[in-house]
Amino acid sequence: MPLRKLAHLILLALGILTGLAVYSVAHLRFNYNFNDFYPAGDPDLDYYEQYSARFGNDNDYVLLGLEAPAGRTVFEPQFLTRVDSLTRFIQARPHVVHVTSPTNATNPVVEGLGVFNIPYLHPQEPERRAQDSALVYRTPGLVGNLIAKDARAVTILLQTSPNLSKPPGDSLLAAVRTELSRQGFAEADYHLAGKLVAQSVFVDRLQRELMVFMSLSVVLVTGLLWFTFRTWWGVVLPLVVVLGAILWGLGLMSACGVSIDLMTALLPVMLFVVGMSDTIHIITRYVTELGYGTSKRDSLVITLKESGFGSGLSALTTSIGFFTLMTSTIRPIYNFGLFTGIAVLLTFVLSFTLLPAMLMLLRKPQLRIPRQEGHSWDGVLGRMFRAVLARRQWVVAISALLLIGSVASASRIRINSALLDDLSKNDPVKLDFRFFEKHFAGVRPFELDLKPAPGRTIYDLQVLRQTEQIENYLTKEYGLNFVASPVTLVKSVRKAFNGGLLEEYRLPESDAELKRLVSKIKLFRKKPEFRALVLPDAREGRLTGRMPDVGSIRADKLNADLRQFLRKHNDSTVLQTRLTGSANLIDKNNENLTLNMITGMSIDIVMVTLIVLALFRSLRMTLVVLIPNLVPILIVAGVMGLAGVHMKVSTSIIFTIAFGIAVDDTIHFISKLKLTLLKEKSLFKAVRKTYLMAGKAVIVTSLILVGGFSTLIFSSFDGTFYVGLLIGLTLLFGVVAELTLLPILILAFYKHRPKEIRQPVPALGG
Repeated sequence: MPLRKLAHLILLALGILTGLAVYSVAHLRFNYNFNDFYPAGDPDLDYYEQYSARFGNDNDYVLLGLEAPAGRTVFEPQFLTRVDSLTRFIQARPHVVHVTSPTNATNPVVEGLGVFNIPYLHPQEPERRAQDSALVYRTPGLVGNLIAKDARAVTILLQTSPNLSKPPGDSLLAAVRTELSRQGFAEADYHLAGKLVAQSVFVDRLQRELMVFMSLSVVLVTGLLWFTFRTWWGVVLPLVVVLGAILWGLGLMSACGVSIDLMTALLPVMLFVVGMSDTIHIITRYVTELGYGTSKRDSLVITLKESGFGSGLSALTTSIGFFTLMTSTIRPIYNFGLFTGIAVLLTFVLSFTLLPAMLMLLRKPQLRIPRQEGHSWDGVLGRMFRAVLARRQWVVAISALLLIGSVASASRIRINSALLDDLSKNDPVKLDFRFFEKHFAGVRPFELDLKPAPGRTIYDLQVLRQTEQIENYLTKEYGLNFVASPVTLVKSVRKAFNGGLLEEYRLPESDAELKRLVSKIKLFRKKPEFRALVLPDAREGRLTGRMPDVGSIRADKLNADLRQFLRKHNDSTVLQTRLTGSANLIDKNNENLTLNMITGMSIDIVMVTLIVLALFRSLRMTLVVLIPNLVPILIVAGVMGLAGVHMKVSTSIIFTIAFGIAVDDTIHFISKLKLTLLKEKSLFKAVRKTYLMAGKAVIVTSLILVGGFSTLIFSSFDGTFYVGLLIGLTLLFGVVAELTLLPILILAFYKHRPKEIRQPVPALGG
């Protein structure tokens, strides 16, 4: 079949597939589901899902903080009237299950056969202001929870429908903001926090940043391509290939029902810069052959033969770098690794089908620069090669010093995460969350499952006393600023049956008194706080609380101390406990991060080792290839340690991705060296020739990769910022190592086995 006809058929087939991909991408949705970051398949996750089915999800809430006017307190009647009006408005909204506010908080009193709920605050009776404020400050659970200690702010807690999605969540938040404005609250006067708020902000920013990063990457890459090739087709064709691969990758994601989240949002940008490698190697080789006077057809055939092998291997190693992320138990990282790895392979397919087809159908380009001046890269690279070899001792010594310093600094890296890790410290959303940590109980939830021993119930006096002992430890030693449990319910009921007197807010002193109270509890069972803390059969209870977001390192220490306390002071024949909750699950990710990273890096290294062994059958050559690619990784780890950057979910992917991408150019280099050694007997001349042939593509692709990843530093998400910065630094150090250490190591170690290289030459000649 004539090549031009084959090219037309290829373009037709690829056009149909791309059309299907575009249709699929049109149905792609953005999503941020907090629950996706739980460790999939973990027994603690199964336990929490069953627990939340019984008691409700611990993060289905929104905190609304309202600040009193300057110079006034929250007990001003006018302010409380607005708070009460807002409380009633929110309670009437769809998807709001329950609202807890200072103006609807009541002190229940039982008189005769009736229950009277006496409000703590009376906005319509200004003369009771002093009395109300005194009662509030004496009542446990109000100050620091609903009212700030300095009486300058209040909190309204909105309990929402379970796992509320973004559209209804956004509608609820918009309605609340509109009502706040109508009530005269300026934006600086109120603060919102909770999963619903984070979900709304994260998805909106993902959409905006994806467009910004892609635009910046296209502009940057277009400029570099023009600078390199100085022809319109040298710019347009690579862009067409890579944008086509992005469409295919996103189309496949959509077809599999996967949404764009915080991790998969990186796929288009990452693929755009990573996918350029093959196209640049192909076009560089093609232009080089044309410059030597070879015909268009022969230039294309030579290019595909010589580049195909190296590009195939590099696509394989790069995709493996992403596929190793599938060892993660965190679903967004798993999806990101899977679909980016597939998309890298799709880019390779398009590079060797779509790109050759377009080059075949285009007229032979008129090179703007004559041949004798067209290979100025040879002169530059030749001087670099000589300079590197002349100063090889300095190169090795500096590399060794950097390596030693980096390993020492990398030992300072700590695994630590917080609930809003991916937001910078001055982000408005994070500042709102800090407001609740400063003035109220905090935003980090705490959950402890309470199961009485067989034969007992939650309302057993010994069970309640042990629960109270745990409560005391949690408030005094653990750091909970708010706590609620079955003990809270029993104390509240006892107070209600004793005239609502605060001194009666305590556990019964005898089983007989407790039995009388339990028989009366049915009067309160319809109250939401009862349903949320004790099951109807009283066979299980819940201890819940809130605290500041102390980070996973501190939380792990607190949890270890708590478990030790429970082992020492809790009688398991009376009460059994288990730590659970969303925050506990997020902390658990840290236990897997190091293992996942080591597993991913190990798979990467093993695969590269096998590839090099298959090419050269030499352990020495394997070390030669691995060293220049591991050195940049270790240097960047040192930078992380020196800068105090913590290892967390978003930054844990850096090393496996960086190694998979960085080794790409090395694979291209050694595959070209392998082909060169079939024709060149001298190892020195073969390395030099390979250096000149591959050097331009290595430098250009590295500049594009570094520049492309550098666009991510403009992200408002800390995780994305560090991915861009640290991978960019790794690749920058990688190209330096590629052009300095690699040739030195090849000449130093591989020259001792020349026979293995020279033997195939006579056979081919014969």
